[in-house]
Amino acid sequence: MADVILYIVDQHSLSSILNTPISQILTMLNSQIFQKNRPPIYNNFHRDFDVDLEGDLLELFDSNPDMKVTNQSPLVYESELKSDLILLLAKWSSVAQWSCWDARLFLYIEPYIDRDISDTSDFLSPKIWSSFQNAISLKDQDSFVESVILDWMNRREKLGETMEPSEDPKILPTMSSHGLLSKSLFNFIKYSLQHDLGLLIGREYLDSKLWNLYENNILDYRG
Repeated sequence: MADVILYIVDQHSLSSILNTPISQILTMLNSQIFQKNRPPIYNNFHRDFDVDLEGDLLELFDSNPDMKVTNQSPLVYESELKSDLILLLAKWSSVAQWSCWDARLFLYIEPYIDRDISDTSDFLSPKIWSSFQNAISLKDQDSFVESVILDWMNRREKLGETMEPSEDPKILPTMSSHGLLSKSLFNFIKYSLQHDLGLLIGREYLDSKLWNLYENNILDYRG
């Protein structure tokens, strides 16, 4: 099972950097000015480390010397590498990251939207997450977490699985894991709504061209 990964992206930060000439971005990286312009992280969440993203950007530039000297911005840069560059800069402009096994998302997402999810690839759809955001906006944290755990228990019982910890030592750790993950997802989504921030949606090892940013594919983003 592969993780689905969500980032909350600061659109103002991303728009600014995507309209900056690539040669200037490189200059900022080399002069360590770049770090100072990253939006602050949302407390209690993590995101990619500054040094890792800077290293990935510098590696991309070093592998493609023509990119280093262009005065084009990433938004208008025409290259097979455009999606790689925009993805790295979107991650740089994020304030929080959340990830989860895609199979678990059926439990966390499907009961709260007005459509069935037929495949794990649906969890990469901005429409799915927009529907979920709308549903979450009407809930409080405790009721959401409780409903997730009760749904998980009901599903187990329908499959004839025990709910007795003495019979299955994984029951309590799994219940705790669902509680913590659903709580963090709720807080993650609520924060994005309260601050009018968009989502970057992808998965581990997914080609950069297949990531979605806000309502569209990453290559359709216009800043």
